[in-house]
Amino acid sequence: MLTMTLLSLLTIIVCYIVMTLASAISKKTIVDREKNSPYECGFDPKGSARFPFSLRFFLIAVIFLIFDVEITLLLPLASIFNVTNLFSWLITGTLFLLILLIGLYYEWKQGALDWSE
Repeated sequence: MLTMTLLSLLTIIVCYIVMTLASAISKKTIVDREKNSPYECGFDPKGSARFPFSLRFFLIAVIFLIFDVEITLLLPLASIFNVTNLFSWLITGTLFLLILLIGLYYEWKQGALDWSE
């Protein structure tokens, strides 16, 4: 028992030393001005940070998050299929999807998904 603990501790110490040495050896020592400057997806980082931002991008991101959470909430429905009543399983899944589809239809009718104006 003591030898296993000692062996585990020795393995952890050796891994730590190897990773530290690998990190120290792989560091680049040449300083390049272009690589040290921030890259903002093609935008000039020296320009003003207060330019107008389209609210549509934010709205699409929020809609994406809502439907991403929907998938997260729907996945457990598949795992409880065998242990629950089929009728209650269908009602729960259908009601959940119906609420989300009504919300999507509402967003579509309000014009939140239209990119051309």
